[in-house]
Amino acid sequence: MVIKTTHSLAEYQALRALMESGTTSKAAVRLGLSQSAVSRSITSLEARTGRLLFERDGGRLRPTHEAAQMNRRLDPLFEALDRIDGPPEVAQETLRIIAPPTYAHRFLVHHIATFLKTNPHFKVSLEVSPSEDVIRGILEDRFDIGLTGVELSRDGVKLIPYRTSGAVCAMAKDHPFATHDTIRPEDLDSQPLIALTHRHARRAQLERVLHGCRSTPNIVAEASTSLAAVDLVKEGLGLAVVNPFPVVQYRAGEVDFKPFVSQIEYRSYFVTPDHGPASSMTRAFTRHLRLHTAKDAFSQKA
Repeated sequence: MVIKTTHSLAEYQALRALMESGTTSKAAVRLGLSQSAVSRSITSLEARTGRLLFERDGGRLRPTHEAAQMNRRLDPLFEALDRIDGPPEVAQETLRIIAPPTYAHRFLVHHIATFLKTNPHFKVSLEVSPSEDVIRGILEDRFDIGLTGVELSRDGVKLIPYRTSGAVCAMAKDHPFATHDTIRPEDLDSQPLIALTHRHARRAQLERVLHGCRSTPNIVAEASTSLAAVDLVKEGLGLAVVNPFPVVQYRAGEVDFKPFVSQIEYRSYFVTPDHGPASSMTRAFTRHLRLHTAKDAFSQKA
């Protein structure tokens, strides 16, 4: 037959207080009890364990080796009690973000940094991938939130409007068109143009606009992202028609942007899973972006 060992927290507290204070009077003050209550707890503990825990030495109680050994074994118990009584521990969560290079580089990096400074209990994992991978990553539940400028609706994902903007024409600061208030499609005829690659739906859209005006630019280079196209513009290779958001936020000092007169419109979206409500962490990050996205002359809140 197994004899079940009983435990008394009051006895263990009396042992610990007496070990640390040295006298029953000081232990009693520490515990908010009477001296006799402390003495009874120690006597009961000795009787229950069959061990001599304290010896009298010149009016003081000197703990025995058995008392010291028992006190060490009680350390995990009182550490656990301290954690229960102390402030709640905040679990560090990781927000998994995926975005194409134009959003991720510079723009998102800055906002992630400011977000983490105000939410130090969060962590962030940022994946930089093409726009089509953003949708796939959310569908496969590998990410909590994505950003995209592609209006690709799919079952299982939710597109939440973030920013809207019209097309702009980017040019070097010393380009002759820098004195114009706006750029029209016919202005691009015979002009050197950096175009987005053909895999972009926006390439075909721009070609239809130019064809309607019988405007034929000289395509000198192609780029897979708006950011790369604008950087080629900065090097003086030609003009580029792009979505100004968010490139204008960090290239306005190096490149001129003029409104491009056309029906081309862009929308930026947050992408989240559609199988349930967004996590509090995801909501906190989208709220942070909405509040701290700087105003510019070419994009507006959706």
